[in-house]
Amino acid sequence: MFVSSASSTSSGAGVVSQDLLDSINGKSKSKTASGDASPVSQDHFLQMLTTQLKNQDPMNPMDNAQMTSQLAQISTVDGLTKVNATLQTMLSAFQADQTMQAAAMVGRGVLVDGKGLQLYNGQALGGVDLSGAADKVKVSIVDSSGLEVANLDLGAMDAGSHVFTWDGKTSAGADAASGMYSVKVSAVQGDKSVTATALQLGTVSSVVSGAQGAQIEVGKLGMFSMSDIKRILS
Repeated sequence: MFVSSASSTSSGAGVVSQDLLDSINGKSKSKTASGDASPVSQDHFLQMLTTQLKNQDPMNPMDNAQMTSQLAQISTVDGLTKVNATLQTMLSAFQADQTMQAAAMVGRGVLVDGKGLQLYNGQALGGVDLSGAADKVKVSIVDSSGLEVANLDLGAMDAGSHVFTWDGKTSAGADAASGMYSVKVSAVQGDKSVTATALQLGTVSSVVSGAQGAQIEVGKLGMFSMSDIKRILS
């Protein structure tokens, strides 16, 4: 598996094996929520107007201005109902298209917000998302006990998401054990810090279509929206 448009450290060319993804992949269940709303119909206004006409005082009937106002309200509601129906149709079509696009991601690796870094057979891949350009970006890799085992200097990077790889070598040059590590990222531009968010590799396991659009299940990392996916790996 190759990383598209990826930045990487000197530890490799950004190649990720299926075994690494398999070691990350997990299962979880999700629930969808749905709702509906019933707009006020033109028939409701007609019924109210008819009832009003039937029960009006013959000695004091509704004047022309009142009648015109009532009919204008009916016309307005009817127009709004049609506009709402059109928008609902467009929204349904958009959500269906989004779900189809998301379905094509099943089985692929993606980067989402997260501090985990899975090392498997000397190969690990993670990412960093920068709020702005930085001339120095560093990643600290920490084991389960909180001790730093390696420190990667990624150099200068533009704003946006970037990919980095780790060959599993510790700062002392030894081979780190396979397993889950965590990362801490930092970035500066000159003497000013740049907001940097760690990204974690996961595998898309399913797509759920709900009232809020397509929701993407990224293995054991949980559910994400399309906008939460920072990078799609191929």
